[in-house]
Amino acid sequence: MSRDWFHVENEAEIPSPALLIFRQRAEENIGRMLEIAGGPGRLRPHVKTHKLAPLVRAQLARGIVKFKCATIAEAEMTAEAGAPDVMLAFPAVGPGIARVIELQRRFLGTKISVTADSEEAIRDLGAAAERTGIMLDVLLDLDCGMHRTGVVPGDEAVRLYRLIADTRGLRAGGLHAYDGHISEPDPAARAAQCDAGFAGVIELRDRLARLGLPVPRLVAGGSPTFAIHARHADRELSPGTSVLWDFGYGEKFADLPFVPAAVLLTRVVSKPGQTRLCLDLGHKAVASENPHPRVRLLELPDAVAVMHSEEHLVVETPRAGDFRIGQCLHGIPRHVCPSVALHSEAWVVENGAARECWPITARARRLTV
Repeated sequence: MSRDWFHVENEAEIPSPALLIFRQRAEENIGRMLEIAGGPGRLRPHVKTHKLAPLVRAQLARGIVKFKCATIAEAEMTAEAGAPDVMLAFPAVGPGIARVIELQRRFLGTKISVTADSEEAIRDLGAAAERTGIMLDVLLDLDCGMHRTGVVPGDEAVRLYRLIADTRGLRAGGLHAYDGHISEPDPAARAAQCDAGFAGVIELRDRLARLGLPVPRLVAGGSPTFAIHARHADRELSPGTSVLWDFGYGEKFADLPFVPAAVLLTRVVSKPGQTRLCLDLGHKAVASENPHPRVRLLELPDAVAVMHSEEHLVVETPRAGDFRIGQCLHGIPRHVCPSVALHSEAWVVENGAARECWPITARARRLTV
């Protein structure tokens, strides 16, 4: 790629702040996902990063048929895009249970599955499924070290998995284990942590099999451990960030071959001093849960953020005089997933120009279900 791959011929027409998606680079990332996985069969990419039906369809076109979602809106968007297999990897509780059942009833050509980690959720899911005459696959969510959701592999996990298998309206769909706590930059150390964390998961799966309980799938990991899990033919792989990538993962996991495909377009709106630029890239345009730099400005990689508010980002740079009011700058977010969710649309760049806008459909909490 040339140094200025991120410039867009018609960026003067694009209101800022804006999210740009470079289609060719996203397609390259999908291709690299397929190479790591050895083909589409074991891939179950997470859609939470992009939330975009066109990118779901781009993956369907490459033979990927299974997807993972964080919200019911994402699941609906993915089913509407034509995906035949959609898993909701977030506990369905309260009104969410009726919504999941309605989603399956509405999209009969898509197999909807969910995860659960408690007796209460399993019984509620079973009662709702039985009332509506729907058979729902439920995967037991396991805690392999992140301590966010999931049950630790052991006797209680066996009890809950048996409960799923014995509950009318439900079918034991397998195991789900996400190791998002593993962020070791060194590939060998990361692999050691990943394998150690999954030892209990594998032991549980084998124990369930000895008890005669079907375990049709094991859904494992995210982007940082994607290539590690790909070495094992017994599991489905669910990278998410890899489709668009960001500089946070790019810096930390330099061994992974993905390239940034999402860029934030911003403009200089004020020059509050000889060494400062104010950009229209506030909290509402780039994810702000991390410390600065929250965005890496490609024209000013060494700029230092000195103030960040709802609509403004003020940076310090000795090169401030090189930039005029209204000039465009381009930045790669540290964390792309919540950054995408801050935008209602993405400008799609192809052959150096943005000619199409994609609505980021699943940024909404609710679509129709």
